[in-house]
Amino acid sequence: GTLSEEAIRKNFILLYELLDEMLDYGYPQVTSTENLKSFVYNEPIVVTPIANTGQMVNPKTASASAVHKPVIDSVSASGKKATTTNQKNEIFVDILERLNVLFSNNGYVLNSTIDGCIQMKSYLAGNPELRLALNDDLVVGREKSAGAPYGAVVLDDINFHESVNLSEFEYAKTLQFRPPDGEFVVLNYRLTGDFKTPFRIFPAIEETAPKTIEISVLVRAEMPENHFGANVTVELPLPKCTAAASCSLVTSPGTTGAHAEYSAQDKKVVWTMKKLPGNSEQTVRIKVTLTQPCTSMIRREIGPISMNFEIPMYNVSNLQIKYLRIAENMPGYTPYRWVRYVTQSSSYVCRL
Repeated sequence: GTLSEEAIRKNFILLYELLDEMLDYGYPQVTSTENLKSFVYNEPIVVTPIANTGQMVNPKTASASAVHKPVIDSVSASGKKATTTNQKNEIFVDILERLNVLFSNNGYVLNSTIDGCIQMKSYLAGNPELRLALNDDLVVGREKSAGAPYGAVVLDDINFHESVNLSEFEYAKTLQFRPPDGEFVVLNYRLTGDFKTPFRIFPAIEETAPKTIEISVLVRAEMPENHFGANVTVELPLPKCTAAASCSLVTSPGTTGAHAEYSAQDKKVVWTMKKLPGNSEQTVRIKVTLTQPCTSMIRREIGPISMNFEIPMYNVSNLQIKYLRIAENMPGYTPYRWVRYVTQSSSYVCRL
């Protein structure tokens, strides 16, 4: 279920039992959900979420909170076993990519990597075998990319969960496996080098007076218009001798929740945007007043700029799931399959 203080309090005995099986003298021993189930006898107590996520806009879209329901049978807070007759056969699939990008002060990419994974959470009855197909033009290994067609997805390396059968991967890019109960990572992959970054950062610094600096930071969203960055945060450290700083924003249509302010305690400017649409530019202008004349040493204390964000239903590598099917012919067995693409910043930094 959803992790909260109330859930921990009501399931304290279960958590204690899990930790007792997982750790010996502080060293991890067993972490597999499948193995732990045979050792654990307490049942989870479901805690009802405080807030409802609201009605679904699209019947083909599941609420993001749906993935947090418990995997094994549960009991209610009163101790009665919860009914599972209406439980759907569902499987949730996440294609998650974390970006590590370093920009120079003129906006060029110096270093860039993607750490990605495909992870699943299964609620399928009977533990059927699944077939998952990836891009036909997928190439693994930089040394093989020379003969790859234009636009092919080229990954540096990839590793698979132990349960995955790779007999058809080489020629059909298809994986076969029986998903264990609970959440597990089907595969991890890594991509370095050339890829189109979703955001570009362009900083500029000007000394307008001995004790005054003007800084502008332009963020350009380079993904398509139908995508957007969510919960975007840009942080810019300022010199220790900063006396005051004022911020002004130049925002494009469609941007929501934009706000920038200087934190005197942390000596940095924090610029936040709840939604940053694709194919748009946003700029913050900062006027900094110093307690002493600016020197080269003081100027070095400015930056680097760091950026945090999440882009739903978008991935940079273009790795796609073509289909996810039940391998066996099971009449009347029609599971719900929910697929979600998420791109997040891991380390997104621009030097000054």
